[in-house]
Amino acid sequence: MTIKHRIFVPKFMLTFASIILSFLIVVPTIEAAPADYNGGVHNEYEYEEYFFLTGYPIKFSGKATISEKEQKDTLTKTYRFTLTSASGDKLSRSVVYSANVNKQAEKGQTTSQMTVKSYSEKVTFGKFTYTLDDYQFSQGTVADNRPASDYYSGNIVARKIYKTSAKELITVHLSGQNVGYENFWGATETQIIDQEIVTPYGRGYVTSKVSDSKSKEVEYEPHQPSLSSFIGGYAIISKQNMIGEYTYNLPFGIGTGTVNLNKERVPTIERLIVPKFRDVSSHWAKDHILKLYSLGILDEKSPFFSPNTPITRHDFTLAAIKATDNRVLVQPKNTKTTVKTKFVDLDTKDINYVYIKKAIDEGIVIGATPTKFKPNNSITRAEAVTMIVRSLGLENRAPSPGFKTKYADDKLIPAYSKDSVYIATELGLMDGDIHNKFNPGRPMTRAQAAAIISKLLTFLESDLKQNYRDDMLFMD
Repeated sequence: MTIKHRIFVPKFMLTFASIILSFLIVVPTIEAAPADYNGGVHNEYEYEEYFFLTGYPIKFSGKATISEKEQKDTLTKTYRFTLTSASGDKLSRSVVYSANVNKQAEKGQTTSQMTVKSYSEKVTFGKFTYTLDDYQFSQGTVADNRPASDYYSGNIVARKIYKTSAKELITVHLSGQNVGYENFWGATETQIIDQEIVTPYGRGYVTSKVSDSKSKEVEYEPHQPSLSSFIGGYAIISKQNMIGEYTYNLPFGIGTGTVNLNKERVPTIERLIVPKFRDVSSHWAKDHILKLYSLGILDEKSPFFSPNTPITRHDFTLAAIKATDNRVLVQPKNTKTTVKTKFVDLDTKDINYVYIKKAIDEGIVIGATPTKFKPNNSITRAEAVTMIVRSLGLENRAPSPGFKTKYADDKLIPAYSKDSVYIATELGLMDGDIHNKFNPGRPMTRAQAAAIISKLLTFLESDLKQNYRDDMLFMD
């Protein structure tokens, strides 16, 4: 039987209305990442991908086991697939990748080079088989490790050679890229791979686009009974879904077309404490304030939040770090190690000192003087916006020096904060007053602090996903 004859067997034209066997998918790792480099998607129950070497898009579903292990500077990823098509065809695959990881802490970046360590793959259609005979793979990745989020980008090149049971060779050339980010509030990785399929009967082309996204969204949950001590509260809704698209041009088979995949995990819900402030019910920043208090990012033991009072350097720094650090809902562990600080006015025994130290160590905030932090001083709008943008690592995305912001008091914006003011404005994190003034030297109020940090969370939860998934997949 030749491959050409096998390609045109009528059963490949059948619809996939028959029941597909489902298997539990095991994914020990939690970061967002597509399953291998085949354009497949999965949830907690099932994995799916399309296979194209026959000249037709054949959908396979079943079990995928994905694991990774890191030892010193080596990361090993293992993928195992046991899949079946609607027509009973079988696909089994096992691949182990090994990456050398180079963490350059002084630069705040990590690079890695990944190669394939071992592989096996066999696809069976009746008595006809495709067996992976050789697999060459290389991926280089760089990650920029910023305080609020890691951003990374990789390039992929590979070649697969399959032998068929008809003694024919099929070569698949792959090239593409993956981009992603990861922070406490969300993670997305989008992978785009171009494949050139070289068969004895002609060439075909497939482009797979797949994106894995997870997010933690803070949503308000109303409390319906009127005879209650509270009227509503907040919850963290954790979601994860994968979407995929294959665009193909297979002249030796079906021709051109597009197929899509979509899998979503069941969300999880975590209820938060209920805020009970008495002085914010009609305040413009009410939702921002209650949201951050529920999360433990802003704390106040009094029933009065005092939204129009200036926020101190200590309290804003603490809130900014809690908002972006993955210990946001966990108190720091006590340590017996002696902690030192160059700022004489900071108490190293304060339970919140670890957060302030983190901000200082990562260059998000500096002292008011070389020896004093001045934690009880009010923070200015320029200082606050600089801290937020530096935590994102986006200050260098401002235009070349010499640019002007849109604000009427542009000349009053300090040089150290001008890049941050520009970026924060572009991202919608902060804006000016009704007279189009930024007022960089004005103390930031507690309400304004709640608003900018709440918008920062939205950026980390949703805006990055839009940029790394939707803009990559759906915009030409």
